[in-house]
Amino acid sequence: MANSMHDWLPERHLSVAATLSHADELIGQVGDLLFDYQSQTEGVFGLREVPVGAFSRSVVDRVAPIPRKVPLLVADALVALRAAIEHALFTEAEFLDGSPLDAKAARLVEMPASDSYENFEEWKKRRLRNGPLSLRDGGELARRIDGLQPFHRRTDPQLHPLARLVLHTNHAKHRAPAITAVRLAALYQDDQRPRSPRDLPSRPEVPLRVGDVIAEVPLGTAVPITLFPTVGINRPGTDRWPVLIQELDEISEWVRTQAVPRLVTGTEPPAPELPTRYAIDIGHQDERHAIAAGSTISAADRHMQRLTAATARGDLGSILAQMDRSLSEHQLVAWLAQLTDDAVLERVSKLKANEIHDPGTMRQNVRLLEGLRDEARAFAQANQTAAN
Repeated sequence: MANSMHDWLPERHLSVAATLSHADELIGQVGDLLFDYQSQTEGVFGLREVPVGAFSRSVVDRVAPIPRKVPLLVADALVALRAAIEHALFTEAEFLDGSPLDAKAARLVEMPASDSYENFEEWKKRRLRNGPLSLRDGGELARRIDGLQPFHRRTDPQLHPLARLVLHTNHAKHRAPAITAVRLAALYQDDQRPRSPRDLPSRPEVPLRVGDVIAEVPLGTAVPITLFPTVGINRPGTDRWPVLIQELDEISEWVRTQAVPRLVTGTEPPAPELPTRYAIDIGHQDERHAIAAGSTISAADRHMQRLTAATARGDLGSILAQMDRSLSEHQLVAWLAQLTDDAVLERVSKLKANEIHDPGTMRQNVRLLEGLRDEARAFAQANQTAAN
């Protein structure tokens, strides 16, 4: 029982769990805005066909503006994640030194993000005279910080989560909020559907602009295409535009599961992990118990589940409408809407992919779909009876 109560987290550090929870709530707000944006009826961008010689080009003719609050919330979430690191670091510096730090020492407590061993050594040298003892060369806290530095990533240290966090927050604090844009993550011709998302060809990480050519086919040829638009975030000073929610998730997970535990304990991250979120909008007589009761599902995971469930609702509704013409679109939409996201995903997960047209798999899928059809019928009949 003691272990489940995060006994590795000292009382002096309990507040860091609240900071992490606040960051996850902010990412959740980003996810809510992105869901509404990405699921708008008219789509996040529009296309028009432009004849060019013997070909027809699909050209972007509009891109829906991203709500201004998205980049502001992104910046707030990243700053909160950096604060979780800095607050844990300062608290531990005072604890290890055995007393409150004087003004000179306090100013030297900061988390570096060194991309080379030499840069980290320079950082330590600047703390030899006035820095806290624990941060000087050979100090315990210096050792813990060393293990979290980007230079330990042998290739592309700039892609280390700490390096990305510092890059984003420095830009957000001193230059401008996060820069976001729509980009096309993937596409495929419907008659060439890949077996799995991993088989989709990668596309350039660039913002989608009006005038961009998405596809080109012979004039008079109809080739249905499935598009996967997403929202990317620019890594300041680079031409990289990773998926926004994924960037937030990777950084927040590292801060929660690696940076904070290692700064606090000086060891491999102990179990259990801190929750992604717990109830910080109310006061708790027993904060540790509230933390232990927190969620282990991140805001980014919830966002992806929500998007997947929305797509599954649309696909399932289309299939069932073709199976049973007696069920109206309104009835199917009402039945699917009252199912939770988990319930929709659980039902869809039972349907098996069948690229090789295996008869057994086909029969199993038909039985499952018939069961879902009957479920929708029963719901519609119950609603009709209640209305009468």
